[in-house]
Amino acid sequence: MTVLVNSRQTSIRTATGVITMAHALNAALADAMAADDTVVVFGEDVGPLGGVFRITDGLYGRFGDGRCFDTPLAESGIVGMAVGMAMNGFRPVVEMQFDAFALPAFEQVVGHVAKMRNRTRGRLTLPMVIRVPYGGGIGAVEHHSDSSEAYYAHTPGLTVVAPATPQDAYSLLRAAIDHPDPVIFLEPKRLYWSKAEADLSVHTGQIGTAAILRRGADATLIAYGGTVPLALQAAEAAAEEGRDLEVVDLRTLVPFDEDTAAASVRETGRAVVIAEAPGFASVATQVAADLTDRCFHYLHAPVARVTGLDIPYPPPHLERHHLPTVDRILAAVADLQWEDR
Repeated sequence: MTVLVNSRQTSIRTATGVITMAHALNAALADAMAADDTVVVFGEDVGPLGGVFRITDGLYGRFGDGRCFDTPLAESGIVGMAVGMAMNGFRPVVEMQFDAFALPAFEQVVGHVAKMRNRTRGRLTLPMVIRVPYGGGIGAVEHHSDSSEAYYAHTPGLTVVAPATPQDAYSLLRAAIDHPDPVIFLEPKRLYWSKAEADLSVHTGQIGTAAILRRGADATLIAYGGTVPLALQAAEAAAEEGRDLEVVDLRTLVPFDEDTAAASVRETGRAVVIAEAPGFASVATQVAADLTDRCFHYLHAPVARVTGLDIPYPPPHLERHHLPTVDRILAAVADLQWEDR
C-alpha cells in the first residue's frame, strides 16, 4: 500500500488490494492523523511497541510522541484525559487493550463521555473515539475475550460501531474520528488477521447504516463484528440443504439501522440474530424485539437468537461450547417453522 500525504491536509492515494483488518485500522489512524493535526492517539503500549495487537505500529515514529504516546496503566485516567483534550479542541483516539480492561473507565464513559453534550446544552461536544478490542475466538484467558457492547449500547449519548471487514474497519474508523460526538469502536479480535479486498482511497461505510452481504429469500441472518463470517458460512452451508439465507451485517449498533434489517425480514419472513455476548438483556435481544415490533405481521416464526451462554466467559478450552457456531445457527434456522411453506 502506498500513501502520499502533504504536510497538513491529506491527499491519500492507496491501491486496492487484499489486506488484514489490522492493516486497515492502522491505515485509518495514520490517514486521519495526517489529515488533521488535532487527532492524537494514546493508550497503554501504543507508542514505540505499536499496541498489543500492533494496530498503532509505526505511528509513534511517523508522528512523534506528541501525537502518539503511551500512558500509565490506568484506563480511567486515559479516558478522563481524552475528555479534557476533546473539550479543548483535540480529537483523541484512545485504545483499551482488551474489552474487560475498559471497565475501570466505565464511570468516565457513562458519567462524562456520554453526557457532556446534554449537560452543556450542546455548547461542548466530545469528538473522541474509544477503541475496544472485543470478543472471543482467540483462546485467551479471562478478561481478554468479553463482549460488553450492551453496556455501551444502553448508554444514551454514545455511538457504538462494530466492523466485520477490512474495508469497513477503515471506512468506519475514519468516520468515527470525524464524528462530532463520542464513538465506542469495537474491534473483533478474532478478525484482526482476516484478509479481504479493500480500497482505502474511498469511504464506503457510513455510521448508522447496515449492509446486506448476501441476498436470500427464505430467512435473514443478522450479525455484527466477529459473528458476520459465521453467518456467511452458515448461509453457504444452508444453501446445500436448499435454504436461501440473506445475511445482514449491522456494522453500527447505535444508531441501529432498523430500516435495512426490517426490510430484509419483511421479505424473508424469518430471522436469526447472532452475537457472541450472553443473550439476556443483550444487543441481540433488543434487535429481536425491534424486529418483532416492526415485522410482526410478516413473520412466519418468532425471531430467533444464537448467542453466547449466560455465564462468565469460560476458560480457553471451553470457549468453543460458549460461542455461536455454524451448527447452532443452522439448528436455529431449522426451528423457524418451515412446515407452512
